[in-house]
Amino acid sequence: MHLLLSGIVGSVAYGLAGPGSDTDRIGVFAAPTVAFHGLHPPRESVVTTDPDVTLHEAGKYARLALSGNPTATELMWLPDDCYETRTDLGERLIGIRSAFLSAPRVRDAYLGYASQQFRKLTNRDSGARRGAGAGGPEAPQVGGRRRSAKHARHLARLLHQGRVLYATGVLEIRLADPQWFRAFGERVAGGALDEAERLIAEAERDFDRIRTPLPQRPDEAVVERWLLDVRAAHLPPEPARR
Repeated sequence: MHLLLSGIVGSVAYGLAGPGSDTDRIGVFAAPTVAFHGLHPPRESVVTTDPDVTLHEAGKYARLALSGNPTATELMWLPDDCYETRTDLGERLIGIRSAFLSAPRVRDAYLGYASQQFRKLTNRDSGARRGAGAGGPEAPQVGGRRRSAKHARHLARLLHQGRVLYATGVLEIRLADPQWFRAFGERVAGGALDEAERLIAEAERDFDRIRTPLPQRPDEAVVERWLLDVRAAHLPPEPARR
C-alpha cells in the first residue's frame, strides 16, 4: 500500500468538534499495479475504528468522488492544516478536484445524504417515543438526544455545503458559523423535527433556482489520466539490462 493523500475530515475539519468528538481520517492509496492481475485483487478499502480511519484504493476513490460522494470529495478540498500526507500524486489529485464535479451528481448526493440523516432522526424519534411510553430508562434517552443532535448537524452541514458547491464550484469545509449548526442540532434533538424538514425543502428549492457553474458531466478524461499515471507509477521497476 502506497498512501498518496490523507487528512483529517469530519467534525474536526468542519469546526464542529466538541470535547467528546472523534478524529476521523480518510485517505487514498495505490496498490501495486501487478496485484490487479492475480487471482485475488487487492482490497479496495481499509477501514479501522480505533483510530477511525478509512482508506480507499485509487480506483475506488475515483469512482466514489465521481459519484459525488461528499466524504470522498471533501478530501480534495481540506484546509492545509488538515492534510497529513501529500505526495506528488496526491497534490495532482487536489489539482484536478473540479474535474470530479457535475451539477446533477452534486445535487443528488448532498440532498440524498441529508435525507438519510433526516430518516435517522425520524426513526430515532419514533423509537424514543416508544421507549418513553414503555417507561424506558433515562440514560439511553440522553444518549439518543446526543445522537439526534449529531444527525441534525450533519443534515444542516450537508445542505449548506451542497448549496455552496452547487452555486460556486467550491466546497466549503471549515464552516464560517459552526455555532449555528450546533444550535440547530440541539433544537432538532429537542423535538423541532419540522425545522429540519423545512431546511430540506428550502434546499431543494435553492437547487432548483441556482444557476450553477458546474457542468452536466464530470471530466472523466482528466480523472482517467491521473489514475493511469498512478498505475504507471506503481509498476515494478524494470530489471537492469546486462
